[in-house]
Amino acid sequence: MNQVAGKEEQQSEPEEMDTREDENTMIDGKMLENGDIAMKTEPNPLVNGREGGSLTSNLEEPMDEDEARSEATFAYTVNISRLKDTALSQPTFVRNLPWKIMCMPRTSPNQERPVTKNLGFFLQCNAESDSSSWSCNASAELRLINHQEPERTFRRKIQHLFYSKENDWGFSHFVSWTDLLDPEKGYIKDDAITLEVKVSADAPHGVSWDSKKHTGYVGLKNQGATCYMNSLLQTLFFTNKLRKAVYLMPTESDDTTKSVAFALQRVFYELQFSDKPVGTKKLTKSFGWDTLDSFMQHDVQELCRVLLDNVESKMKATVVEGTIPRLFEGKTISYVECKHVKYMSSRVEAFYDIQLNVKGKKNIHESFKDYVAIEVLDGDNKYDAGENGLQEAEKGVWFNSFPSVLHLQLMRFQYDPLTDTNIKINDRFEFPEKLNLDSFMQTAESTPASYTLHAVLVHSGDNHGGHYVVYINPRGDGKWCKFDDDVVSRCTKQEAIDNNFGGHEEDISVKHCTNAYMLVYIRDSAVAEVLLPVTENDIPLSLVERLQEEKKQEAIRRKDRNEAHLYMTIQVSLEDDFNGHQGNDLLDPERSNLRTFRVKKTMTLDEAMDLLAENMKIPKEQLRPWPFNTRTNDTKRPTVLELDQEGHKTIQELADKENMWSIFLETLNGDSGLTRLPVFDKECE
Repeated sequence: MNQVAGKEEQQSEPEEMDTREDENTMIDGKMLENGDIAMKTEPNPLVNGREGGSLTSNLEEPMDEDEARSEATFAYTVNISRLKDTALSQPTFVRNLPWKIMCMPRTSPNQERPVTKNLGFFLQCNAESDSSSWSCNASAELRLINHQEPERTFRRKIQHLFYSKENDWGFSHFVSWTDLLDPEKGYIKDDAITLEVKVSADAPHGVSWDSKKHTGYVGLKNQGATCYMNSLLQTLFFTNKLRKAVYLMPTESDDTTKSVAFALQRVFYELQFSDKPVGTKKLTKSFGWDTLDSFMQHDVQELCRVLLDNVESKMKATVVEGTIPRLFEGKTISYVECKHVKYMSSRVEAFYDIQLNVKGKKNIHESFKDYVAIEVLDGDNKYDAGENGLQEAEKGVWFNSFPSVLHLQLMRFQYDPLTDTNIKINDRFEFPEKLNLDSFMQTAESTPASYTLHAVLVHSGDNHGGHYVVYINPRGDGKWCKFDDDVVSRCTKQEAIDNNFGGHEEDISVKHCTNAYMLVYIRDSAVAEVLLPVTENDIPLSLVERLQEEKKQEAIRRKDRNEAHLYMTIQVSLEDDFNGHQGNDLLDPERSNLRTFRVKKTMTLDEAMDLLAENMKIPKEQLRPWPFNTRTNDTKRPTVLELDQEGHKTIQELADKENMWSIFLETLNGDSGLTRLPVFDKECE
């Protein structure tokens, strides 16, 4: 934890504490014991960020009451003489979760010194929830207001993943009791102290968070083995011109289980029109990366190439042919120029992304300078200039053209020869919202190479694992959203850009080892074209109908799976099934083409006979069921069934609660001249 600000407060060494439970609780300064209910008679001077009186000049302005907001500042005034056990403030809602200030007196036994008394100060989140699956990452500043000198307010920062077992976080020894009561310190006024919290929280997981309602967008489900894929898919989805072209690819004749193009169409369509998080299992299955190992063995650049190559191939000879290179392709000129003779060799190469070194570089401009840096070929490394022999030369790269959509791969994951392992570079590396690359062009293009940042793909953790999210500026207007798998939330420009430079080891409000590994910029001259809105009219009706029919069939199959426990099967054998069979039993069920009927277990025998009569196109009175009974030698024989007496029984009862009821269905011989089967006399026949 950060040290306390101010030299005079250094003696109050805090200790971090994750949970705090007490039987007695005070709410709004009222003590609750053994289930008593406290009635609030007077409002706190400052509660939930709303001022009830002039307290201090550094308090935040009154904030809006949007319970889905990402941050809030709220305060809690406590009567010190009555603070005996745990006290809780009223809740303030941030990200739709209730947050409370929690405080209590604490003692710290010390073997060398007498027992000292301190103030415990915690931030509590969603403590009354019965759910065990929720979580919410947040950072906060805990403040003890100084009434005499507001600028000397006592502050400590925390950063924590709140969840059911650790729903509060803070300091068991926030400040010593002696300092708290010392009038000269300025914390106590009229026997009361004011505690204040400024909390900033990510959107929660595992609770009801309506991404569509709060942002207009939906997320992607986490399959547990897809790493960076969800971030990349969202980035490609919000490249609107690409999305529109993907919808126009001809996939009518594709195998729906193997077509990457159709799987991408499906994901894009659902991202655009679904109200709930979208699944990606069919997509990963289509290109064969359906295990964690597949993603660990490749990087985001390779996955991007797999997807774009498949799409580009599918677009050939169609109205959208050439969309991929028009969006993503730039060109470089690699050259070698001799220093002492007039000889130069060069070639033009296309690229879809640029890999930039991060190690030892402060920002993107330094990395681009490194990319085009001239290498001198001399000594034993002279250049073979053909007829001119070995020559001293300069080798380098110039950019011939930049694309409309620029993908920059930041090389944070590298092989370290000293340790013989891959490592992650977490050094600070700055990137701007606006980027101009004209200085790296060999010759200027017709429009400036000026770009606006569109997406920041971020990794938290080390080389062996971690978490991936993406921040996207969907319309290019500076309004950012955070896409964290299935959860989408609004965020600030600072959260999207500044907080992902890396090198935040000393800043507790930023997750450790959190930084950008891929950036997407859109050329200013192409923003209107690349981000042109995609409407339902841009999607072929045939594709919409196929996707909707697929959804309909999936819903039917899902309903069948959910209701499978309510159904059973009637297996029907007819006389023809016995003909020609040789063996111990009457027939071989595996070789016979037996009829099966899926029925509800609660269906009665009478209802089952109506069903059979309707499907067999034979009057009910011309049918008689004979249930098969398994004998001790595992052979089956039909047994008589009294229709008049057992017609009211359920099929489940007649099948002895088995999931299949096998019967021989006797039918009236058409040549008999009768209109109904004669009554079977089990005594005589």
